[in-house]
Amino acid sequence: MSILENIHGHQDIACLNDGQRTLLCGEIREFLIENLSRTGGHIASNLGVVELTVAVETVFDTAKDRLVFDVGHQSYVHKLLTGRQADFSTLRQYGGIAGFPKPGESDSDAFIAGHASSSVSIALGMARARTLQKEDYSVVALIGDGAATGGLAFEGLNDAAVSKESLIVILNDNKMSIDNNVGGLAKHLSALRTREQYLGFKEKYRTFIRHIPGGKAVYRFTHNLKERVRHMLLSTTVFENMGFTYFGPVDGHDLPRLISLLRYAKEMRSPVVIHVVTQKGRGYKPAEEHPKLFHGIGKFDAKTGEPAQKATPSFSDAFGEALVKLADDDDRICAITAAMPGGTGLLPFKEKYPTRLFDVGIAEGHAVSMAGGLAKQGMIPVFAVYSTFLQRSYDMLLQDICMQKLHAVFAVDRAGLVGEDGETHHGVFDVGYLQHCPGMRILCPASRQELREMLSWAIKEQNGPVAIRYPRGGDRGYTDSAWEYKPDGMLKAHTTGKDAVLITYGPFLENVLQAQKILETQGVSVTVLRLLTLSRLPVEEILPYISGNVPVCIFEETMAHCGVGETLSEEIRDAFPGCPVYHKDLGDKFIPHGALQKLYWHCGLTGEQIADFVREVCSLEN
Repeated sequence: MSILENIHGHQDIACLNDGQRTLLCGEIREFLIENLSRTGGHIASNLGVVELTVAVETVFDTAKDRLVFDVGHQSYVHKLLTGRQADFSTLRQYGGIAGFPKPGESDSDAFIAGHASSSVSIALGMARARTLQKEDYSVVALIGDGAATGGLAFEGLNDAAVSKESLIVILNDNKMSIDNNVGGLAKHLSALRTREQYLGFKEKYRTFIRHIPGGKAVYRFTHNLKERVRHMLLSTTVFENMGFTYFGPVDGHDLPRLISLLRYAKEMRSPVVIHVVTQKGRGYKPAEEHPKLFHGIGKFDAKTGEPAQKATPSFSDAFGEALVKLADDDDRICAITAAMPGGTGLLPFKEKYPTRLFDVGIAEGHAVSMAGGLAKQGMIPVFAVYSTFLQRSYDMLLQDICMQKLHAVFAVDRAGLVGEDGETHHGVFDVGYLQHCPGMRILCPASRQELREMLSWAIKEQNGPVAIRYPRGGDRGYTDSAWEYKPDGMLKAHTTGKDAVLITYGPFLENVLQAQKILETQGVSVTVLRLLTLSRLPVEEILPYISGNVPVCIFEETMAHCGVGETLSEEIRDAFPGCPVYHKDLGDKFIPHGALQKLYWHCGLTGEQIADFVREVCSLEN
């Protein structure tokens, strides 16, 4: 029987010896490779933190002590060691365990984590709650060097450093977030890696001095002298200047040393930063050689690392290709990414126009404000960003873009449900918050070709802010384009019928068209209308399709009160008092993780469910 099979929590790990823990790390890597090859998931980041997580779970009881992950995609090893091995076949599947920390799954998951840079702030809040409630437990924040580039991370560190709270911040430095890290902090951490020889001596000195008579007094006496020598030899770190006690850099794969250092930090009962250097994809050659590809991957061949399915052209790819062509003709065009040039399709742009691609790190607010500065001085910035991450920049959108009517384009990727990444990553709020921004034009392509044409119009013809929202993946059936700019908005009629009018937008059109085909076989004929713009609803174009007697049904892939359905319903009723208008969206509860069709079913929005809904509405109105 393997060691891993007998691990269900802290007590099981704490009683192992160093040799057994080393074997355990090997078993964990084998388990992850075998299981994730069947389910997909974030493999490179988890292979990189195996020793670190085993060390943390050895020193701390995470069912009581609080371990706060940043982003959280590297929490698989933690889940394995806290009683969820048997559930790994359900990872990221509907009804199964999540790919991110989730307190509803286990008491060992301290906090939901899906966005970057918040762990230190959350951990400091927990530490202060512990102090106020006079309780006794440890609080640890595990943050990556990529997440540490976010402004919120610095706000948390700045406050934590002077808090005097017992708090351990583990900085996992693997030189990457999803793509290679950029910026001043990355360079600073690189320089710190040269300090390891000094810090090895420091730890040996501390161990020696403890074991001689009067060691504590000697240590206190020599501490100031030692610090003066260190300052002569080495510059201080940004963390020490803030007020933290800093340890590192430490080999993140040296398990005994990690355990020893964590135990020492736990005893200090003050703000501590431990700088750990790890290798993304450790122990699996394909992931070591291609950590970006294996950051988040679908099913793959465990022996070769080859994906089980070849990638198909995506909306992100279409965006990136189109932007390069537009930049060929206009040197004012520049691109911005928040640490995700690969995920947003900007790698071709980066390769061809490296001086016009700005990777700001995980700092979406800064990206939007910088776009404002670029636009004010005559450039045309295009910020490619996931919907769920753009919401972190709401204030900047209002103050630094829309208030000044600046020409900036926002390529809002991963709009709508994203599937297995779950509630922290679904792009189901952007229509709501973008509508609040005066002057923001919102476009919704339903195909990759339509995206290309809308992007060209947004850059060449528009003078103010434009957001183009599009989904994860590729075309879902509709591949044509209906884009033809009109000042009063734009509408596309896909079918006409006499029994009901169905209105939707974006690639969700495919679900509605599926419903239309089902209804047609049942003797119900419907009109299907698609909105191409959401900021200035083409109501005047819609009204000719409405008689006032047949029901109108609006379908949206957004959360309740975050779409256009309520506004559109009011305008239709104003024009046709008494017209039966129905609106269906994703509802008012966060949507779980799972395959896309499972999630549509969960929300009652598959083609079959939409057909049932329309048929019931028609029967009620007749």
